[in-house]
Amino acid sequence: MTIKIKRVHPDAQLPTYAHGPLEDAGMDLRSVEATTIAPSQTYAVATGLSIELPPGYEAQIRPRSGLAFKHSITIPNAPGTIDPAYRGEIKVILHNLGAEAFQIHPGDRIAQMIIARYEAIEWQEADLAGSTRGEGGFGSSGVK
Repeated sequence: MTIKIKRVHPDAQLPTYAHGPLEDAGMDLRSVEATTIAPSQTYAVATGLSIELPPGYEAQIRPRSGLAFKHSITIPNAPGTIDPAYRGEIKVILHNLGAEAFQIHPGDRIAQMIIARYEAIEWQEADLAGSTRGEGGFGSSGVK
């Protein structure tokens, strides 16, 4: 699949697979700015990229496991969604859950992007069929 992409910042780097598309689901997104995220703070980090997704596709922005494990950096709305009609710059909302400030430099890998198909649906109001689960919700399976 080919998707149109535009660099809206001269230092922007195209998303890349670290090990190739046969081994990685997510492509690395990189920062085009230097910033520091203080503990308990949130910041939208610029990537310098805009994309044109075809109808029926979304881009999911997910945390990088290494940043989460080593530095407690996460994406609070994970996965973030880029809709097919959005043409603005992709920015990644990062939150510092750690006890120390976290520095970001231009070119740092800050998130992963996955392109996924979705189904557009229409609702049909109706009586719902019964099931063995019924209205059992949180904890209803008995698993701790």
